[in-house]
Amino acid sequence: MDGLELDVGEPAAALASRDFSAAYRLWLGLAPHDPGPRSPARPHKRHKAEAADVELARPLDLIVLALKSNALRCRVPGTAREITRRTKGLTRRQFNLSLAALGGAALLPGGVLAAREAKAAAPARTKVVLVRDATVLDGKGKPKQDVVLKMLDAAVAALTGKRGLDAWRTLLRPSDVVGIKTNVWAHLSTTPAVESALKQRVLDVGVKAQDVAIDDRGVLANPVFQRATALINARPMRSHLWSGVGSLIKNYIVFSPTPASWHDDSCADLAGLWSLPIVKGKTRLNVLVMLTPQFHSVGPHGFSPTYVWRYHGLIVGFDPVACDSVGLRIIEAKRRAFFGAARPLAPPAKHIALADTRHHLGTADPAKIELVRLGYDKDALI
Repeated sequence: MDGLELDVGEPAAALASRDFSAAYRLWLGLAPHDPGPRSPARPHKRHKAEAADVELARPLDLIVLALKSNALRCRVPGTAREITRRTKGLTRRQFNLSLAALGGAALLPGGVLAAREAKAAAPARTKVVLVRDATVLDGKGKPKQDVVLKMLDAAVAALTGKRGLDAWRTLLRPSDVVGIKTNVWAHLSTTPAVESALKQRVLDVGVKAQDVAIDDRGVLANPVFQRATALINARPMRSHLWSGVGSLIKNYIVFSPTPASWHDDSCADLAGLWSLPIVKGKTRLNVLVMLTPQFHSVGPHGFSPTYVWRYHGLIVGFDPVACDSVGLRIIEAKRRAFFGAARPLAPPAKHIALADTRHHLGTADPAKIELVRLGYDKDALI
């Protein structure tokens, strides 16, 4: 519900004595006051508002004329038409909240309460989709491309509000040059199934084959990435010795000619990578691969199957920080479940929070993230 800016003025009698009566009647939508002789008063006939008087598909300003225990009587500004809004046991506080929704003003005993709609509504939360499918992995733990494709389609549909290829067409145009930024770490990669599924949808929307490339460490020398108009960012989440976790934010480190220069202070400022000209403003979709994530490791490039589990998920969104924030919460929950107590990552994955608070790349605060869950929900850990 919108907030209010309230100004409490003087009683109506005082306003009239200071010649504000005419302006006040005009504000109420009434005819100017006529001080001349009056004919005997006649019963006032109220005119109810009809469908033609209001456009309910848009915000509506109303003037609240009277407040009762079970109703608000309002006038449509500039007309004599009235609307009654029924309530149940409306309190003074509830009245103020209701007034905020109506965006009008009220005349109350003892004073004039003028109300204006807040200048801006509360900001919408950042949408992130967590999609899981218990059948996505085969007997060897390898992802099935057809199931991955279905998961991606469902996630993009949830993000865009459109279905099928129409959803993907909101992200890409046939004229785009598209780089799919993957991650090829030998122990836990983005996987060919995810890469191929993404490339298939890029081609399906009409992008030419010569204008699509999948790459990781060779992006700076790749001619498609050099002229790319759009990027898709896809990588798995895993624990990491230098940054706490390998994240979507960190996946762009190879776009820098000096990757090691970003390692200071536990890679705190990785979000600065997203301001490099080769990537700035180009990312159309982020896919955090949570099919078999790694929640713990020891030493540089540490890997052990003991610390990898089948989560069967993808985290998909437009905001890499929000996606990473959701993934990090899952990793932390898995660590608590596995070790039997809270066991913070060392070092902490501070770059995710700082991407929000210092670099303003996206949203890390869980309270400002709308998590949409699709599919398999067992042991979701969030």
